Amino acid sequence: MPQLRKTLGSPNDPEVKALMALMETQSHLTLITWACTEAMKYDLPLTQDNRLRTALEGALAGMPLPEFRPLLAEARKAAGKSKHPVTQAASRAVASACTVVSSPTSALGYCFYHAAAYAYATAGIQAAQEKYDELGRAAMEQLLESLRKVAVADEPNPAKLRWEC
Repeated sequence: MPQLRKTLGSPNDPEVKALMALMETQSHLTLITWACTEAMKYDLPLTQDNRLRTALEGALAGMPLPEFRPLLAEARKAAGKSKHPVTQAASRAVASACTVVSSPTSALGYCFYHAAAYAYATAGIQAAQEKYDELGRAAMEQLLESLRKVAVADEPNPAKLRWEC
């Protein structure tokens, strides 16, 4: 079996740069809602752990951070427990989407994990790296399009994002 990466994509990829630029124009709430909705739709079905669903539901319900932290901790434990590459990447994607509640820059981390989950679920775990990279780019383009659909034009209160990548 080839060595599979935990994430796919790079901050230097054009679609990732476009995602980052658009994220910088959106509110923290928009980023939470977008990442968690995408994770609920695409990544959660690839996992088998109800802790991830509970955390996503809490994030989408707007739980106060002190109440949400235990759910986030459980989601992270669930993500660390997964062994199969598809389930592992999808679980990490869900946990990262939930982390946007406390750290808006985690929206980008969600994208990298989602790209891996999508690629491994689509191509299996024996494909060539080039195939994974191609599928990862397609996943990033789909995420960019979905963020464009929910983006608030001229958002008066954009999230404060500090990219460390």
